[in-house]
Parts: sequence; structure tokens; C-alpha cells
Amino acid sequence: MLKDSYPKVAIIILNWNGWKDTIECLESVYQNTYPNYDVIVVDNGSKDDSVRKIKEYCDGKIKVESKFFEYDPSNKPIYVLEYTREEAEKGGNFRKEKYFSKLPSDRKLRLILNEKNYGFAEGNNIGIRYALKALEPKYILLLNNDTVVDKNFLTELVKVAESDERIGIVGPKIYYYDYMGKNNIIWFGGGYICKWWVCVFYHADIGTEDVKTNDFPKDVAWITGAALMMNTKYFKELNKEYFFGHEDIELCINALHKGLRVVYVPSSKIWHKVGVSRKKAKITAEVYKGYFTFIKNNFSILLYIYQIIINIISIPIRIIKNRDLGLIYYIINSIKNFK
Repeated sequence: MLKDSYPKVAIIILNWNGWKDTIECLESVYQNTYPNYDVIVVDNGSKDDSVRKIKEYCDGKIKVESKFFEYDPSNKPIYVLEYTREEAEKGGNFRKEKYFSKLPSDRKLRLILNEKNYGFAEGNNIGIRYALKALEPKYILLLNNDTVVDKNFLTELVKVAESDERIGIVGPKIYYYDYMGKNNIIWFGGGYICKWWVCVFYHADIGTEDVKTNDFPKDVAWITGAALMMNTKYFKELNKEYFFGHEDIELCINALHKGLRVVYVPSSKIWHKVGVSRKKAKITAEVYKGYFTFIKNNFSILLYIYQIIINIISIPIRIIKNRDLGLIYYIINSIKNFK
């Protein structure tokens, strides 16, 4: 089957001061078996050597080591097409894109340089807007830079996404990258919602060992933004009201409201260095701010008030767990700004 007979997938990877994770992620992506994809790395205003190191990796100057794969030098150098944010927002350079589009998927990288950290939602949106204008993909895959993918992960996602026109969003099974020396412990097995709990959303099978008894797709309430593939016929952006977190769940809720399906694909597998982004950014307070915005945007006033009360009650436990006093400010601020 020819490459063009496979739907095009634009893979957007957001980097912020995390080049070591990013190049491991990239190397795993370039070894995947799906033949028609474009990789876009959006650097979110990194202050370290991320841009230089990513380019050195593409030149074949950095050999990536990982317990999940053997480094492959055969596709190096990987050609880099670099844009500023302003250039990317306009759809890039037509002449360069025409030449670049002829290169094999594993020999090219688009690199967008943001002048500041726009957060997860808007950082990805910049990549999405560029992809829609320059590449016209059928699917956009948001992929965390602190992940490593199985070689068949994208083939499995596309296969399920193509099986039903009503499927708007799909996502893989996600394991912990390393959980007490094991790499078969599930972190995400589909997302569900339970409104009257301390947190309204939760992961299925989290912390359990994968026994591989059932790899059939199943409908869920939400897919994590760590690895979320959306059909561009239905979705064009994330809600930039969120800086980090909850935009993925809201996107899936909107899909369900449209009568679309959100599907978990356990035959597609990746590994995630859970917590790396949050620890690096020290954004616990921003996460809580986003949580209350999410509740206010998507549920009733009664649930919003309930969540404020129950989260205030749980403050001491959460402070001890997260070692971050900033969440007190955001919980109180959420109450003051309630409309």
C-alpha cells in the first residue's frame, strides 16, 4: 500500500527545558512503523540548550540511549525546518514546505521556536494551527516529550480511528516509564468521571500490572493529553484558558456533547515519565487553578461549590503531599472570583 493511502498524522511534541526527554521520545517516534506522519517540535521558550541539543540529535551527533529501543543511525541526519512562532502561525514557507513534504517521515523535523512559555494548551495550539495550514493532516497527535512509544503505537491508533466516522478522539494504553524497576505497570487505562469525589476524573487501572487479557478498544469519558489523537474534522484547538492540565478532559467532554466517540486503544502502547513536567515547572498552583476553571466551565454551580468545600477540607493532606503552599491561594482566589 502506498504511503499516500494512509491518513496523514501530524505529531506535536512540546518541549520546555527538557531536551534529554525530547530526543528519547523523538528517537522512539522515528522508529514507529506507520508510514505517513510529520513530527513538529514546539519549543516553548526554553532557557537551556534544548534547541541546540535537539538539532545535534537530528545531525546524528547525540546517540540516544534507552531501555526501550536500540539507537538507529540509519535515518540521520534528520533535516530540520525551523520557524519562529510568527512564521509558523502564517503556515510556514510554501517553497520550503513543498520540498520538505517529499522527504520520508523519519528524515524530517519541523521546529517551531516560541519566544516564551505559552503553557501546554496554547503551546500545542501554535503547533496545531501551523499543521492545519501547512500540512492538512487528517489527525493531530499531541504527545508528551517525556514519553517513549511502541513501534506499532500509531498504526494501532489510526486503525481504530478509521474504523468509525463517529470516533473523534483516541488514545493509547500508557505505562509508567519505570515503576519500582518494572515497565508493565499501567498509568492510564482510559479516563472516567465521578462527579462527587475529591477529584471528578480518574484513570482506570492505574498502578496495576498489565496482564494483557483484553486489548479491545473501549469507549471512555476522556483521553489524557500525554498522548491524544484527534480528528481535525472535528477539532482545531485546545482551550487556552488552561495553562497546564484539564484542557484534554474538556476537549473530550466537548466531543461527547457533539455525539462523537472517545476511544481508548489498549493495543497502542507508550511509556510515560510521570510527573516530570510538573516537577520541572513547579506549577502545582496552576494545576489547581485550572481544575476549578474546568469545574466551573463544564459542570453545575452545585458541583463547583462542593469541590471548593471538599478541596479546602483536604488542604493539609495536599500540602504535605505536594509541598506547595500556592494551592491555598488558588483555592481561596477561586472562591473570591466565583461568578
